[in-house]
Amino acid sequence: MGRVKPLLASENLTTFPFHFFCFLQLINLLEEEPAKAKPRKAMLGSSLRRVRRLWSSSSFIITNNSCSLETSKTSRIIHLPSSSASKCLFNNINISKNYRYYNCFSTAATSNVTASLSSKKNVCRTTQARGRQRRRVIKNNSNGKTNAYAAIELALDSVVKIFTVSSSPNYALPWQNKSQRESTGSGFIIPGKKILTNAHVVADNTFVLVRKHGSSTKFRARVEAVGHECDLAILVIESEEFWEGMSCLELGDIPFLQQAVAVVGYPQGGDNISITKGVVSRVEPTQYVHGATQLMAIQIDAAINPGNSGGPAIMGNKVAGVAFQNLSGAENIGYIIPVPVIKHFITGVEENGKYVGFCSLGLSCQTTENPQLRNHFGMRPEMTGVLVNRINPLSDAHKILKKDDIILAFDGVPIANDGTVHFRNRERITFDHLVSMKKPNEKALVRVLRDGEEHELSVTLQPLQPLVPVHQFDKLPSYYIFAGLVFIPLTQPYLHEYGEDWYNTSPRRLCERALRELPRKAGEQLVILSQVLMDDINAGYERLAELQVKKVNGVEIENLKHLCELVENCSNENLRFDLDDDRVVVLNYHSAKIATSKILKRHRIPSAISSDLSGEQNSEIQMASCTS
Repeated sequence: MGRVKPLLASENLTTFPFHFFCFLQLINLLEEEPAKAKPRKAMLGSSLRRVRRLWSSSSFIITNNSCSLETSKTSRIIHLPSSSASKCLFNNINISKNYRYYNCFSTAATSNVTASLSSKKNVCRTTQARGRQRRRVIKNNSNGKTNAYAAIELALDSVVKIFTVSSSPNYALPWQNKSQRESTGSGFIIPGKKILTNAHVVADNTFVLVRKHGSSTKFRARVEAVGHECDLAILVIESEEFWEGMSCLELGDIPFLQQAVAVVGYPQGGDNISITKGVVSRVEPTQYVHGATQLMAIQIDAAINPGNSGGPAIMGNKVAGVAFQNLSGAENIGYIIPVPVIKHFITGVEENGKYVGFCSLGLSCQTTENPQLRNHFGMRPEMTGVLVNRINPLSDAHKILKKDDIILAFDGVPIANDGTVHFRNRERITFDHLVSMKKPNEKALVRVLRDGEEHELSVTLQPLQPLVPVHQFDKLPSYYIFAGLVFIPLTQPYLHEYGEDWYNTSPRRLCERALRELPRKAGEQLVILSQVLMDDINAGYERLAELQVKKVNGVEIENLKHLCELVENCSNENLRFDLDDDRVVVLNYHSAKIATSKILKRHRIPSAISSDLSGEQNSEIQMASCTS
C-alpha cells in the first residue's frame, strides 16, 4: 500500500481536478471499505490514465495528511516524475467532508511548497507548459459562476410570458390572410420600462398579451419596434399595475468558450417558468432563420425549445444573449443573440425612433487562399485580403471600389485570405461582423490593392435592400388585378408558398433571380404574372402564369406601381404586356375594364388594387388637386 508508483506522462496538464478527485475518492474507498471499492476499480484505472495523460511538467508526492509520511505504513504515496524543476501549486482544493485531505509536496529541488487545502473552496493552480506559465482560475458561485438558483431569483421579477395572436398574409391569394393562430414566447424587462423579445414571437401580430411570473392577469402590449433581420422586438405596456414589483436585467458581455449560461423562459411542455443550463460552444456569424441574415450568434448546449424564444441567457447576474433558435435534427444545440447585436438594435431604435437595420458594404467577395490567384493580382507575400467579385449598384462602394480590387483591411483591421479577422484570444470571425456593427451613414476606411498599388478609401455604409425581398412581415402584400391577370412583385415569401422544399419546387427561373440578381436602381421590383382568374376576356393566357412582366405598351416597367400607372393611364385601344420568353398578352382595353369588375365580384375580391398602391395613388391625386 505504501509502494511508490511512477506514472509516466506524454502531454501537458490542461485540466485535471475532476479526474484527480475521482482518483482520491477511489483511494479512500480502498482504505476504508475495500469490499465496496472492489467493483469500482475500473474507475481507478480510468482516472489514473487521465491523470497520466494530462500530467507531464511536475513531480509530486501525495499523502494522507492524517498520517506521517515518514512513519505511516498506510499513507498513500504517488510519485509523478518530472525531468524539469517545475512546480505546481494546489491552493484551496474543493474536497467534501467525506474525503480525506491530501497534501502535495513537489520533489523538485527548486520548490518547497506545501499546498493549503480547504473543504469549501475551489482550485487555483499554476503549471508550466511549453515554456510559459499558464494560470487558470475557477471561481465559486459568489464570484460570478452561473448558478441556477441565482438565475431563478433574477428571472422571477424580470422574465415574462408573451401570448400572441397572429395572421399571416396569403401570398398566393394576396387579397386575403391565412387563418389566425396563437403562439407563446418569452421576454424580459430592460431599462426604460420596456420588454425585449424575438421578432418572430410577435411577427404579423394582431393581438399581444403579456403575463408576469406569479400573476394570473394578462396585460395588453404594443410592439414599439421590430427588427426582423436581427430577430429582436421591443414591447411596451401602458398599465402601471404591470410594472409594480418588476425589475430590469442588465446587458453583459460576450461570454468566452465553455462559460456557463442559464436560459430562462416559458418553453412548451408546461406553463411555469423554466431554466436550462449549458455552456458556450461557439461564437461566430450564423444564419438567422427568421430574417435570413448573417449576424453574430452564440451556440450553446442548453436546450432551446419553442416558447423559449425571447428569453434571456443569463451569465452571472447579467444577460449574455437572447434565445432565438435551435438546430433541427440535433440534440441540445441552441443559439442566442449576443449583446453587441442587441445593443446595436436598441441604440438604433433610441436614436432614430424606429428600427434602421444593419449596414452592408454591398460586396460579393472571394477568398484568396490560392497562391496563384494572389500572384496574379500582385499580392506580396506579407499581404492578405479578399477579392471583390460583384458590387451592389445601390451601395456607396459601387462609386468607390472596383471589381478585382483586393480588400486588405477594414478600419485598420487586417483581413486574412479566408475573409476572417482577429476576434478575442485565438478566435477568428468573418470581417462582415465589423461591417454589420457600423451605424447607418457611418464611414469606414478600406485599404485596397488595385493594379499593384495600395489605396486608402473611405466608404459610407448603409443598410441595403435586395431586389427580391427576403421577408415581408407585418405588412400586406402588394397586388394589382386587371382583366383577371394578377400582377405581384416577386418576393421570397411568395416562393415559400410552394412548400418547405420551395427551392426545388418553385419556378426555377424566378428562384434564381430571387437569390442572385441585384437591383439596378432604387425602388426596382421584379413584377410577375402570378395567376390568371379565368374569364372569356383572358382565355388562352392561363399558361402564361409565373412569368416576369417586362413591358407595358413598349415601356419597361420599374415596379408594380409603375405597371399600375401605365395600365390605368392607357389611351390606346389595345393593351399589350411583354413577358419572359418573348410571350405577349394583348387585351382590348375597354372590354378588359368591364370584365375586371365582373371577375372581382365572381371571386369575392374586395379591390382590384392593394391598399398600399391605392393609398399612394389617392395621395397623389389629392396633392394634384391641392396644387391646382
